[in-house]
Amino acid sequence: MTATEAATSTDALLQVRGLRVSFRGKGRRAPRTEVLKGVSFDVRPGETLGLVGESGSGKTTIGRAVLGLVPVRSGTITFAGERIEQAPAARRRQLSRDLQVVFQDPYTSLNPSLTIGDTLAEPLLGHGIGAKEARGRVGELLARVHLPADAAARLPREFSGGQRQRVAIARALALRPRLVICDEPVSALDLTTRRTVLDLLLEIQEQTGIAYLFVTHDLSVVRFMSHRVAVIHHGDIVEAGDAHTVTTTPQHEYTRALMLSAPVADVPEQRRRRQTAHGTLDS
Repeated sequence: MTATEAATSTDALLQVRGLRVSFRGKGRRAPRTEVLKGVSFDVRPGETLGLVGESGSGKTTIGRAVLGLVPVRSGTITFAGERIEQAPAARRRQLSRDLQVVFQDPYTSLNPSLTIGDTLAEPLLGHGIGAKEARGRVGELLARVHLPADAAARLPREFSGGQRQRVAIARALALRPRLVICDEPVSALDLTTRRTVLDLLLEIQEQTGIAYLFVTHDLSVVRFMSHRVAVIHHGDIVEAGDAHTVTTTPQHEYTRALMLSAPVADVPEQRRRRQTAHGTLDS
């Protein structure tokens, strides 16, 4: 399946078409650097689209463009039938009911001076939900991410990285969104904690029908999480299709190189695979 074929869907929750983003270089005469070069894809209701590529490929910029955090030079972003690529700040605040994000670093994404309860109540109160109802919702959110009710009275520093990421997930769920952008949500965690958080995200999706745009550099993680996969390289989607096909029989040499760079238990084999992958990724 080509990237164009994978992008055509009549029931998409999120549609991205011809997305281009560029940034100015340092200095007044420095040329612009094009980070995204006409990217197109869909995310359907209730599914996970894995967006995978190495550092600098443009994958995080896609998520930030959807969230309105970077300016779009051209192309369209349509969410639930509404064009949002140029949405003003007031509309963006309204859109946060349906469109949320979980960032990579659980240590910096939470305000260290707020209790967990205040952190979770903040978006609820900001959208006009009363204090009593907000307190009840905080308890529901903690239960959903398998944290005890007394966690509401504690500060982020009292929790491990995995627990903090659960809090970040609970905060993203507070307004009952339809789509969550997960930007490398487990890359800062150890392997055991990583699996626990991934299982939690899958459980939440099964219970709520939420959709994820899952941004990662790890093909094994995207295979575990995703219904469909889009592989991005130097600002272009080079391969897209269902997760099983892309991660077991990749067609593009860049996707094959990503597979070779994934860790394996055999150390000499790992060294050989990474040397092979390094030559491909640099080309």
